[in-house]
Amino acid sequence: MTYFFIAVLVVLCVLVLVSLVRGIIAFLQTTKIDLETGEGSNATEMQLLQNKAMFARIKYQALAIAVVAIILAISR
Repeated sequence: MTYFFIAVLVVLCVLVLVSLVRGIIAFLQTTKIDLETGEGSNATEMQLLQNKAMFARIKYQALAIAVVAIILAISR
């Protein structure tokens, strides 16, 4: 049973990493658009994408913490 939770934890860690990278890429594109246009109003679509990616990261981190807590509870 512990091996199953460890596999779930690894998958969640990969999802955290992927959503973090997607959020950083969206942030960099937002910054690039702001620098090129000189206005912050054109980047709203990228800012929404950035917010979604960061919210996904928070969800996956919370799930990973819950899995770690379950693993610790099982191992005792």
